[in-house]
Amino acid sequence: MEMRRLVARLPIAALSCLAACQSSKPDGAALAVASGAQTGAGRDGFRETFAVDKTKLGPTGTGCFFSLHPGAVMSYRDDEGATLTIRVLDETRVVDGVTTRVIEEREETSGKPSEISRNFFAIDPVTGDAYYFGEAVDIYKGGKVTSHPGSWLSGVSGARFGLALPGKPVIGDRYHQELAPGVAMDRAEIAGLDDRVETPAGAFEHCLHVKETTPLDKDVGHKWYAPGVGLVKDDEFVLVSRSPGAR
Repeated sequence: MEMRRLVARLPIAALSCLAACQSSKPDGAALAVASGAQTGAGRDGFRETFAVDKTKLGPTGTGCFFSLHPGAVMSYRDDEGATLTIRVLDETRVVDGVTTRVIEEREETSGKPSEISRNFFAIDPVTGDAYYFGEAVDIYKGGKVTSHPGSWLSGVSGARFGLALPGKPVIGDRYHQELAPGVAMDRAEIAGLDDRVETPAGAFEHCLHVKETTPLDKDVGHKWYAPGVGLVKDDEFVLVSRSPGAR
């Protein structure tokens, strides 16, 4: 996937966002989070409960590395030509008593869908922390839906919401993104805050690096987020184009 690379120029909003993120020094409180000492850490060392007032969460808002503004579209592709399109829909759904924003992820191979998921997120307008309340997954074969692996909803069958992405990440912080026992248990660790990532859509500085694992298998994933932009690399998928949503 080699093509001419343009150096991305972060807008003023992105630079302000970056400054706000970097203003959070690794003080005692931050180090407590990074070491897993904060209340909510599970037996595996990853936080699994979060001190948040769910009534304060909303379906629209922006963090340093994450946005829930309807109309935003991010397009990616891998070396084999598969594509991934992420759309923030002008649609909400109440999950576990919280009005969440619906984000659609559509993965295609040779122009045909292989997986389409509808994901449910809410954001804390004060901290910028984004929370994950579940997803509905459709797997396609031969143009038809064949299964729904990994589908879950917070508040159903013992599942609980997780932290999708912190508003002010701290290196070493470890937390669960999903808490649906036996179904979806993705967890994340902040691995870097100053990575450089090159994509067909540009070169991005000061990127957040998130390492993802799950106790359900041995897979390890890596994602990179650019300040003021969002996800720019998801394992083999790299950002090709983006269209910001309405503000």
